[in-house]
Amino acid sequence: MIALTSTISSMSGMEKVDHYISDIARDGGHAALEKLYLCTKDAVYGYALSILKNTHDAEDVLHDCYISVYQTAHSYVSAGKPMAWIFTITRNLCLSKIRSHSRFADVPEEDWERYLESNARVSAEDKLVLEHCLRDLADDEREILLLHILSGMKHREIAELLNRPLSTILSKYHRALKKMRALLNEEDR
Repeated sequence: MIALTSTISSMSGMEKVDHYISDIARDGGHAALEKLYLCTKDAVYGYALSILKNTHDAEDVLHDCYISVYQTAHSYVSAGKPMAWIFTITRNLCLSKIRSHSRFADVPEEDWERYLESNARVSAEDKLVLEHCLRDLADDEREILLLHILSGMKHREIAELLNRPLSTILSKYHRALKKMRALLNEEDR
């Protein structure tokens, strides 16, 4: 047990996520599901919130995502991208919720502020950028930027997840950054 604990502690974040999913698949481990939830919930919730723009719906998707992960962990094939698999589940659940509601709602600014303040992995500068994203970016730009910032996904991984060309992802990401720089420069004046 001690050797296993030291092995897990020496793993990178993605290796841990991969390991937890494998544990869930192997023996339906509730402890592994809890650990997976604790290390990925902020990114999953932030991603769901960026798509749904409704805190209650994002919380529902967060819950449903981990139920789905638990039920389908046996079908997961490790390719070193466990978060892409989890985000695919999240995105599909979000799209299903949008279809079922056939509506969009704006996220109240205080909900995003509360989420960002509770997320220790997001720096003060990232919080500022994200707050501006909510107001001034197109939905697809916001989604790409949040995936990159909150989850640390590479542009190539985002392109695969969203099923879009890498050049489109890079273009939208750089356009979003340019908008953010312009907004920050306006505030400095």
